Amino acid sequence: MGFSVSTSGKEEMRSEPNVVPLCDVLLVLLIIFMIVTPLIQKGVDVRLPNAQFTANMPENPDVVLAIKKDARDPKGFLLYVNQDKVTMETLQNALEEAFLTVADKTLYLKADQDLEYGNIVDLIDIIRGAGIEIVGIITEKKTERGD
Repeated sequence: MGFSVSTSGKEEMRSEPNVVPLCDVLLVLLIIFMIVTPLIQKGVDVRLPNAQFTANMPENPDVVLAIKKDARDPKGFLLYVNQDKVTMETLQNALEEAFLTVADKTLYLKADQDLEYGNIVDLIDIIRGAGIEIVGIITEKKTERGD
């Protein structure tokens, strides 16, 4: 608050908000978001296989099934539907639930390159059982060196 003295001799009270602390808080929040945002990883971290001929996939696919190799798990892998951990027994129900609210009925499969082929075939059977006909496989683009 501030007081001003007029020439008439009366003191008038003038109220002004102090925005400096607000600006300080906003700047701190901006810095925090600038540092944290690049560190946030989207999806499950898997080692994708390389492919020479790839197609562009949507920036934010509606439903992604990630299969991560894990030696500690009895089956040898872990399953995630849109970052939610599921089991082989609950996979079909989780996929059916995920596709209830989406318009694009395409499932994107993000599997670790070290998984056995038989595991993928078993999972595709479950995917087909959930009524999903279109499955896109997410890969890394093969570089010129052949990595």
